[in-house]
This record gives sequence, C-alpha cells and structure tokens, in this order.
Amino acid sequence: MAAAAVSEPWPELELAERERRRELLLTGPGLEERVRAAGGRLPPRLFTLPLLHYLEVSGCGSLRAPGPGLAQGLPQLHSLVLRRNALGPGLSPELGPLLALRVLDLSGNALEALPPGQGLGPAEPPGLPQLQSLNLSGNRLRELPADLARCAPRLQSLNLTGNCLDAFPAALFSPGALPLLSELAAADNCLRELSPDIAHLASLKTLDLSNNQLSEIPAELADCPKLKEVNFRGNKLRDKRLEKMVSGCQTKSILEYLRVGGRGCGRGKGRAEGAEKEEGGGKKRRERKQRRESGEGEEEASDAARLLLRVLHVSENPSPLTVRVSPEVRDVRPYIVGAVVRGMDLRPGNALKRFLTSQTRLHEDLCGKRTAATIATHDLRALRGPLLYATRPPQDLKIVPLGRKEAKAKELVRQLQLEAEEQRKQKKRQSVSGLHRYLHLLDGKENYPCLMDADGDVISFPPITNSEKTKIKKTTSDLFLEVTSATSLQICKDVMDTLILKMAEMNKYTSENKEEGSLSDTEADAISGQLSDPQVNPGAGKDGQSPLVVEQVRVVDLEGSLKVVYPSKADLAAAPPHVTVLR
Repeated sequence: MAAAAVSEPWPELELAERERRRELLLTGPGLEERVRAAGGRLPPRLFTLPLLHYLEVSGCGSLRAPGPGLAQGLPQLHSLVLRRNALGPGLSPELGPLLALRVLDLSGNALEALPPGQGLGPAEPPGLPQLQSLNLSGNRLRELPADLARCAPRLQSLNLTGNCLDAFPAALFSPGALPLLSELAAADNCLRELSPDIAHLASLKTLDLSNNQLSEIPAELADCPKLKEVNFRGNKLRDKRLEKMVSGCQTKSILEYLRVGGRGCGRGKGRAEGAEKEEGGGKKRRERKQRRESGEGEEEASDAARLLLRVLHVSENPSPLTVRVSPEVRDVRPYIVGAVVRGMDLRPGNALKRFLTSQTRLHEDLCGKRTAATIATHDLRALRGPLLYATRPPQDLKIVPLGRKEAKAKELVRQLQLEAEEQRKQKKRQSVSGLHRYLHLLDGKENYPCLMDADGDVISFPPITNSEKTKIKKTTSDLFLEVTSATSLQICKDVMDTLILKMAEMNKYTSENKEEGSLSDTEADAISGQLSDPQVNPGAGKDGQSPLVVEQVRVVDLEGSLKVVYPSKADLAAAPPHVTVLR
C-alpha cells in the first residue's frame, strides 16, 4: 500500500476521497507538470468526488480546459475558482449545468469568447441557476455571451475588468433579465457605448466603467433606483462639465446632473436643486440636533436610539483609520473592507458569547464556511494605524494566535494539521472542528495573507486566526472589523452589512434584558477562533441606550489611491425598518 501511495500522481485526490472532504485546493509548483501530462486538463479522477462544495485550481500555466465530466461529477459544487491559469480561447466542453454553483472565478486566464457549447452553460433551462458571483476579469474577452442573463438569472456580482469588450449584449439589460445584479465592474475595456436600458437593472448599487472609450453617459442611468456608486474616470466624454464631474464629484451630484438633462437649461436647474436639497438637509440635521439637546421628541428618540446606527464620514473624523494594501495580495486574497464600530456593550451576562456565536454562524452560512469570506474583529485600542494588508512567506509570518504562544505561520499550520489528525483518531470520524476545518484553504499557497498594525505586529492571519494582541473581552466597546475574501468585494460588503446590523440588534437586546451570568475570557477564546477584540468605555448614554457609531475606513493602495471605503452610501442600504441609519 505504501508503494502505491508513493506512485500516486494525484495524492490530493486520494486524500480528499479517503477523508470525504468537501473542499479541495490544487496549486503549487508540481501542479503544472502533472496537468501538462494530463493533456492540459484536470484529471478525470477529480470528477469522482461528488461531495465537493469548493474547488480551487489556480496558478497553473498548463491548464487550458477543465475537462469533461465536471458538471456530472461535482453536482454539489458551490464555489469553483479557476484563476490565473491558461483557460481559453473558449471552454470546451462548457462548464454547466452546475445547479448548486454560487461563486465562479475564471479571472486571469486567456478566454476570448464564450459561445454556446464552449461557455458557462446552457440558457434553457439555466445552466447556473444559483450563481451569485461571476469573475471574468483579466481575460481577453471580445464579447459576452448573449444569453448570459438566462444562464445565470440570479447573478449579483459581475466583474469584467481588464478585457477587450467594446459593448454589452443588449439582452443583459432587458427588463427583468438580472433583477438581483448589484455590482457591475467593467473597467479597463474598450466600451464605446452604454445603453439607456441599463436603467432596467433595478438592484444595481455599484457601477465601474472607468478607463473605457465612452463618449456619453445616458441620462437613464439616473433612473437606477438603488445606484449609489459610479466610476467613469478615464473616459473622454463630449460633455466636458460631466467629464470634470466624474473625476471629482460624488455619485449623487453626477446622477442629479444626468437626471435634469445635463447640458443646457437643465444644468443650472440641477445645481440649484442640488444646493436647495443640501441646504434643506443641513437645516433638518440642525433641527434634529436642537431637539436632542433640548430634550424635545424624547419619546421618539427613546424608540429609535436602541437600534440607531450613526455613520461618521472620513471627512468628519479627526483620526480616521486607514488600511494600506500591498499589490501582492491580488494573487492570494485580494479583497478587504474594514469598519470601526463604537459603542458595543459586551459586559452584561452572555453578551460577549452571543457576539462571538453570531460571527461563527455568519462564517458557517453567509461566508460559506470561510470559503467565500472571513470575518475578523479587533480591539481598536489594542492596535495602532495605519494598517497594512500584505502577504508573507509562511516561514517569515509571525503571529501570537489566540490562546497560543508566538509562532511562525508555517509552524502553526503544521501544528494545527497534527491536531486535526489527532482529532480524527480520537473521535473516529473524518470531520474536525475549530480552526482545523479551514486549513485546506491554505493548501499550496506560497505566501499567506496577513494584516499588520503600525507597530509591525500581525493582528490577523485570514482565514485562520487572529492575534492575542487584539482579543475581545467583556470590556470591549470600540472595535475594528475586517472582512476578507478571495472571490468578491461585494461579498465582503454584504457580510460586513450583516455583521453590523446584527451588532445593532444585539446591543438592543442587551439594553433591554438584564443578565447576571457572564462569560469568562477563557470561554471567549474557545468560542472566538478567528475573532479578537478588547475594550473599555462602553459609551452608553442615559439608560444604556447609546447608538452605535460606524466610522468609515478607507482601503488604499501603497501610493494612497482609494480602492474602497466602507460604509459608502451604497452600504447598509438594506437595513430593516426598525434600524435607523443616520449618515
């Protein structure tokens, strides 16, 4: 048996089959040679693992096609990541139907076209009926499939950045075609025209068409009811005033300019109306402040304050926190958003336990067991900004993990692997618990992602653990939250929205229910796993009904150019009626 194991060319597949794994990552130096020997395709044996939910094959310059049998052999696949390979010019055979697939990442390949039979899947019936996130960035696509919307009708995020597209297919913007699409990115293409039918994207929140060849922006864009962020920089627009606005004005001003007709009589009207609205808004804010200070409207305030979220903009914050991002994370775990939340009360009873348990549930559900995204929370007072999100070789990355002594990442991962094997032996079953469940997400990675503070200390090692330095305690009240992902920026934002709204709910519950029992710090360590945070100053006002304050955090590149800010106007937009968000 030992000789057979040594001669096995795909030991990862044998291990996955033996342990009945649901996740599998194939990468690393030896992969390219083995795929080349298999004819530039994945080995057929891979498609005999029907339990797989997550499959990633990345960084393989010899992988030109997935190979036949994927759709039939992996019916439960939720996430398929095939980035930085050599797929192209089409996909033969086509990928679908994959009825359970939610995340598909084909970025960084050599795809030129996705015609019927060599594309994503059939349109009738839909080949990807549950797909939410599609990343086709960094390819050579000259056109999109005309039936993309029918193939993936539940698409929420579509990334087409860095291709050769000169137009969108008309069917993409037909009424009701993509009712859930909230994020559309097609920067760095050759787009010459944007159809007025884009107004039919009823859920669109973010649109990035920067660095294209657009000469006009249709006025109908302003009719997108949920649109909060647009980027048209790098286009040579005929309307020079509009061209200037897209380089420096907020989205609201741009949409208002489009709404009133842009050039001519509408332009002045737009400015007047915008100024009037701004003045009116300022007056209302002053009136609310006066009522609060004088005690008027006390009854109304007492109902809302318990579930009140107040957003503090960067411009209003004397010392905003910033996250700087190093370019090498693009190949490992490229997406990150952050936020500062002040005013949490974790002292009474089981408040801390509820907080940590809620994050565990988010990891299991919305984060897809950390395959889609990973949450980390930190004690704001225990760290010093600005923060740096970068990668380090496993042998160089040092961290003091929660509840453990300082270790290099390579040693920590090895120790966790040994513990996982011991768990399996003791419990006589294949599944493991705790951090051990996420080790496979690092398989084959030459560098590991990490978040460091201004002192150079690693405070987060996603998707595995946080640092003891920023551990959450009962006295924590001000927190830094981070969400990272290898698949989508929108997933990061959606997870952050859910987490912050959940925190508001928990603060309300804590203020309304007096508890005597409490969670010890040792118990908190056992629950938190990936999380961390300690703080004082609960910041409660009268009767403990102080609102949570959410401070914007900017994510910038090393030159200081903005990549993302959270929460933007498009974020926290889906707050339930009983949650008031003041911006």
